Amino acid sequence: MLLGLTIRDVVLIDRLGLAFRPGLCVLTGETGAGKSILLDALGLALGRRADAALVRAGAREAAVTAEFAVGREHPAWSILGAAGLDESGESIVLRRLLGADGKSRAFVNDEPTSVGLLRELGASLVEIQGQFEQRGLLDPANHRAILDAFAGADPAEGSGIDATALAAAWHGWREAVRQEESAARRLAESREEEDLLRHYLAELDELSPQPDEEERLAARRALLQNAERLIETVAAAIGEIDGENGAQAGLARVLRRLERARDRAQGLFDSAFAAAERAAAETAEARAALAAAARSLAPDPRALERVEERLFAMRALARKHQVAPAALPRLHRQIAERLKAIAGQGERAADLARASATARERFVALAGAASRARAQAARRLDRAVAAELEPLRLNRARFRTVLTPLAERDWGEHGVERVHFEVMTNPGAPFGPLSRIASGGELSRFMLALKLVLAGTSSVPTVIFDEVDSGIGGAVAAAVGERLERLGARLQVLVVTHSPQVAARGAYHWRVAKRLSARAAVTRVEELDEIARQEEIARMLSGNTVTAAARAAAASLIAAGRA
Repeated sequence: MLLGLTIRDVVLIDRLGLAFRPGLCVLTGETGAGKSILLDALGLALGRRADAALVRAGAREAAVTAEFAVGREHPAWSILGAAGLDESGESIVLRRLLGADGKSRAFVNDEPTSVGLLRELGASLVEIQGQFEQRGLLDPANHRAILDAFAGADPAEGSGIDATALAAAWHGWREAVRQEESAARRLAESREEEDLLRHYLAELDELSPQPDEEERLAARRALLQNAERLIETVAAAIGEIDGENGAQAGLARVLRRLERARDRAQGLFDSAFAAAERAAAETAEARAALAAAARSLAPDPRALERVEERLFAMRALARKHQVAPAALPRLHRQIAERLKAIAGQGERAADLARASATARERFVALAGAASRARAQAARRLDRAVAAELEPLRLNRARFRTVLTPLAERDWGEHGVERVHFEVMTNPGAPFGPLSRIASGGELSRFMLALKLVLAGTSSVPTVIFDEVDSGIGGAVAAAVGERLERLGARLQVLVVTHSPQVAARGAYHWRVAKRLSARAAVTRVEELDEIARQEEIARMLSGNTVTAAARAAAASLIAAGRA
């Protein structure tokens, strides 16, 4: 609630300090006394637009400070924390300085801050209802949240709307859609290259390149290119081994000679004989190796052609893929793995599509539950407001809550419909927004009816009504006063009024007066005791000349308000 308001050098106010209390607080005074200046000054502290014309003539700077006390669970503390400001105090102090040049500075708990933060805090702490206000209940952007709060305010009507679960389902669905669409794009891109990859894989499958094969083929090619001369060399070498005077025949003769003489040599030839035997065996082995080489080099008119065809095919395929021939086996594996991954992408995309559909179903189910809860709450709200309109001389008016289904592309974290309030002030007239259809006085009374019905749903602890009694009197003014008193039992209510019936309902009463001096006019505000309060209400009843009858009527009004 608003604890205090301190004003310096604002229009007709030079110095002013007010201490407020809970309940219904009324401010009265003659027209032009400065009641609207008080609201303008408070608006400065709440972060509203600054106008250099508010600075008192001759002053360099205007200053307004508003102090509030709210529970620790109030959203204002979270706003302070998010802004990095001190949250440890017992109250929240908003201060605004406005220079004569129109420049302003903002402070929260004596720490410099932005006007935007001041405005955000102000909106969480005070709601001003007047015919020129286009925020709060009059702003259609707030109507959905207002209805949702009303839906959850009556436990007897069910559990209300799980806004957290609904928002989580919405964001979960949107994330699932994002993943699905991303996977689909990647799959589509992969599908474009899949045919080409399959063609490449078929080429590599057909060639089936082996590790180090290009090197082996190159060596085999070089060998086959020299096959004719090598065959001649092998034939000549075999001839040297096999001929009548060849190595094998010579070694055979050596062995025979040594064998015949071994007995007489008394072991002298044993080593030589063994070496000759080994030489004969090695020569036979060499002969066999040469024969094998000869068979390997046997004339084959297509052997070189086949080797060159494969070698050249490998090199051509390597050039096509811009890799070394030795890298073809690795490329073969990579393409096969890429195609396998593409097949996996298709399965992944299908899984994500199913997950997206499931997430959508969850959101639609929760949004449907929210829609049903809103429809039920809308009917209750309409009935509750209608019950308040007749005593406020708005019995011919109609209030309704409209739920408009949205196209799927416009769905959001709050559900699948748009919510707004409409009124019809005269039978046969079309329904329309509150701010466009209702006149100034009607609008204030509509706001009163709404605030009374919604009093338990808002976290804003202070409500200000400006000229809620405009254009009414008698029983209607009494009904307005009675409803303001009821609202004051739940919230701190400040009302600027010209109605004695409304003023008589106040728990506390301030009178705003303009004092004239030789130098300037000055606005003064004083809290009234019981006697002064009765005198002020009597003045409101009778005008400048207060009669005994007016005093009696004032006493009667005050007594009726306490009954």
